[in-house]
Amino acid sequence: MGKRTRSQRRGSSPKNRVRSHRFPGRSQVPRIEDEVVTVVELIHSPVHTAPLARVKMDSGEDFHIVATEGMGVGQKIAIGGNVSLRPGNITTLGSIPEGTPISNVEARPGDGGKIARSGGNSAVVESNMGDIVRVRLPSGRMKELNANCRASIGILGGHGRTDKPMMKAGSAHYRAKARGKLYPSVSGVAMNPVDHPHGGGNHQAVHGPNSVPRTAPPGQKVGHIAPSRTGRGRSKSKEV
Repeated sequence: MGKRTRSQRRGSSPKNRVRSHRFPGRSQVPRIEDEVVTVVELIHSPVHTAPLARVKMDSGEDFHIVATEGMGVGQKIAIGGNVSLRPGNITTLGSIPEGTPISNVEARPGDGGKIARSGGNSAVVESNMGDIVRVRLPSGRMKELNANCRASIGILGGHGRTDKPMMKAGSAHYRAKARGKLYPSVSGVAMNPVDHPHGGGNHQAVHGPNSVPRTAPPGQKVGHIAPSRTGRGRSKSKEV
């Protein structure tokens, strides 16, 4: 009998436990309006690719937000509808001029920020159409959002994070270990037949069709699962 596949092992007890005690906490903007907060500390989070900033309100409560470039300890951050366009300030998309780089953009009003949150990333306000604002995402795709969604002014910190290559497998190992990720990820064709349905053979190949039905058992459910079509999808030549 073969061994359990990766997808089957993921349903059991965790092999690599996430060291969540090292995580400073969630980074999102609370539902507050017309507030001026102060940056108390800049934090390196193992689970975030951008630095975090711990900010404190006048009431004494504090929370974490992703830090933009140029943010420093002691800086005042304005949160509200009518704020200056200073990097780090948080306001609604309807109040931001076109062409302004933004980050930590809310997908829905009040969700705390979902878009453009990784290190060095930013989105751009393309056009303001009243209740709808069109935003160009870091991928280049356009997305229409509610004008009441909030965003931070400026580009997130941590730019150039991917410029330094992973020279050793140990560096990638510790990066994955900090996040509780499985490393390395071995392809099925590189395994033995006992480990994976695609394993075995004199060369690395699937050796047969890799489309499986939706009702396949867990150990067999690898490859293309109930695909509508496979292949490159070349267009058929029309007869004249």
